[in-house]
Amino acid sequence: MDYKAIAQQSAEQVLAYNQDLSGWKVVKTSKKVTVSSKASKLFQGNLYRIEGVIPELPAHLSDFLYKSEHRVSWDKSLKAFNMIHKIDSDTLICHTITQSFAMGSISPRDFIDLVHIKHQDGNMDIISTRSVEFPGYPPTSHYIRGYNHPTGYVCSPLKENPAYSKLVVFVQTEMKGKLLASVIEKSMPSNLVSFFLNVKDGLKIHKAPIPALRSHHSMHSAVHKKK
Repeated sequence: MDYKAIAQQSAEQVLAYNQDLSGWKVVKTSKKVTVSSKASKLFQGNLYRIEGVIPELPAHLSDFLYKSEHRVSWDKSLKAFNMIHKIDSDTLICHTITQSFAMGSISPRDFIDLVHIKHQDGNMDIISTRSVEFPGYPPTSHYIRGYNHPTGYVCSPLKENPAYSKLVVFVQTEMKGKLLASVIEKSMPSNLVSFFLNVKDGLKIHKAPIPALRSHHSMHSAVHKKK
């Protein structure tokens, strides 16, 4: 499996989602976070778009979202998040286990995801995620194995204040199992707002300097119970 090619394709797909402003329907607004959705073209479910402002530099924000060291400590939707293979400095394969949600009606799921960060001009970073198969990590009886179609984050400087970031998140997760679509559609928007707020809270706790590699990039740009 050509993981690097898949990673590039996923990043391009997330960028295309970010540029496509047509057909979105706002399904929830709360605490300055907006969640929109439209039918996914890849499975029988929704593609979600979550956007808002994060009071942090884009380079800090993308490093924070890309690195897994503290993920479970701030992301309350997860019970485990582990890197299981490093392909290169910008591309990882991770195993994720989610918490149950929707008052327990959606049981924990696990995912094997290819995660990739792509640096764009203008200090924009794209962090893409897509589920893949990986030797040694087949589905087990402990969790339903979910599937993430191209999903990810777009971090860019806020035009009004470049020290702040505009964060746009795209989610199109196939939960698998025997869930009714209505259960997912009812619970997902609130969960996505909660995730966004968790990012803000996590950044306050885990402040970290920009690594040397990222500093150079910035300078260059300037010139789930089973059911």
